Amino acid sequence: MLKGFFNVPDPVNEPINSYAPGTKERTLLQEAIATARAQEVDIPMYIGSEEVRTGNKLPLTPPHDHKHILGHFHQGTKEHVTAAINAALSAKDAWENLPWEHRAAIFLKAAELISTKYRYKLNAATMLGQSKNAFQAEIDSACEIADFLRFNVKYMTEIYSQQPPVSPKGVWNRVEQRPLEGFVFALTPFNFTAIAGNLPTSVAMMGNVVVWKPSETQIYSANVLMEVFREAGVPDGVINLVYVHGPDAGDVIFKHPDFAGIHFTGSTGVFQEIWKTIGENIHVYKTYPRIVGETGGKDFILAHATAEAKVVSTALVRGAFEFQGQKCSAASRAYIPKSLWPAVKELIGKDLDTLKMGGTEDFTNFINAVIDEKAFDKITKYIDRAKESADAEVVFGGHYDKSTGYFIRPTVIVAKNADYETMQEELFGPVLTIFVYEDEKWSETLKTIDQTSIYALTGAVISQDRYAIEEASHALRHSAGNFYINDKCTGAVVGQQPFGGARGSGTNDKAGSMINLLRWVSPRTIKETFNPDTDYRYPFLGED
Repeated sequence: MLKGFFNVPDPVNEPINSYAPGTKERTLLQEAIATARAQEVDIPMYIGSEEVRTGNKLPLTPPHDHKHILGHFHQGTKEHVTAAINAALSAKDAWENLPWEHRAAIFLKAAELISTKYRYKLNAATMLGQSKNAFQAEIDSACEIADFLRFNVKYMTEIYSQQPPVSPKGVWNRVEQRPLEGFVFALTPFNFTAIAGNLPTSVAMMGNVVVWKPSETQIYSANVLMEVFREAGVPDGVINLVYVHGPDAGDVIFKHPDFAGIHFTGSTGVFQEIWKTIGENIHVYKTYPRIVGETGGKDFILAHATAEAKVVSTALVRGAFEFQGQKCSAASRAYIPKSLWPAVKELIGKDLDTLKMGGTEDFTNFINAVIDEKAFDKITKYIDRAKESADAEVVFGGHYDKSTGYFIRPTVIVAKNADYETMQEELFGPVLTIFVYEDEKWSETLKTIDQTSIYALTGAVISQDRYAIEEASHALRHSAGNFYINDKCTGAVVGQQPFGGARGSGTNDKAGSMINLLRWVSPRTIKETFNPDTDYRYPFLGED
């Protein structure tokens, strides 16, 4: 907080609605879903002050009901990317010179709009467009995005309030946090509406201008976010929303001299290719671009022999199968001691027998569809190979069907070897692979976990033995940027657990923290002298 200057509201995490039967919010959300399904929306790009409709329209469908048309979006070309850059640069001077408290007010208003007027519309869009159930949509597209906006305002004011602690008599030392020179590219994923909203707004909040390209499978809810931002007062050109092929966007953006940074969430392979391209073009840019990315994960849950079987099974079922395992943090591999495995296996089986699967419109469905046919085909190939492999056994699930929607039953594979492919490779779907280890090989298993995967995003240890917890915490300190003790490895909350990982999982710049916002400013230190010297001579020059 800027003491003695402006007071900003202290943020609190947005309360989560339950959507239990008989609640008002359940009725309102069901009405919003019905309204959305009853119409076909025409979604333009937003470039400067223009809503751009190219006529090259592509359909948007629910992953769980791919024959139903929610609407169409207008696909753009390289020329639209150039137009978006020009619009951003035209808006830059006025935006970066707008006093910070006015930028803060815009995004605080956006948070209020999301948590009130647009709550059910945005949740419905996320449920239909990304096949999230009511609770998963609520914690994403209502609560987390509102939290990002409110907490980021707090972090922004704290950044501006950080000043040199010492100014000698006659001198004033101060720091100015400047926006980056140029524009920033926000490249956002399908799986979280909150991430799609946070990546461009956290950049813009610090006085930067943005070209935003969402995943095609998130455009439906991205359009609602843009509606919110415009109503909240984000000026034309500050955030420009375009729908273009990735290579076309990259071909224009990464060759532009005013490219100042990228804020990315997506696959490790894509991020590494982007980094390579930026390096090859480094001589083109006016300044060294900021490269911030959160990428893949092969997230683990490790159980100790002292763990309670029910705690372990619940962590696995929720961690692996909520939102069909399509979270960057989803539990994808687990290590269970041999003595505990029979009880855990039995409990998992009982839970999976009760999980209903179907469309998000039916609130009794825990499992919905994976995002699209490409994901469906990739995931099911792994399942089929596991069924045929001598090194793995499918113990639960393994069934799938894409005739109506891209449905895959929650699948549990037991691997005979800790380096089996589904213990190492990111699947991004409702598949959990378990390795059962000998109880006495606890310490050896810690080394196995650390060395099995290129990723280091999230991980968890479940144990009632504090010495075992301490040993795992130390041995796995580089294996996960978000580490959980006696919990599942998902569910980071803004303001509580800033999110990000290292190794192949990204730059670990911690979305939901001050660390991330510091990446979008460039400090200038200023020294002002009130009584400057008038003689070049220093005292030591005097004669004895």
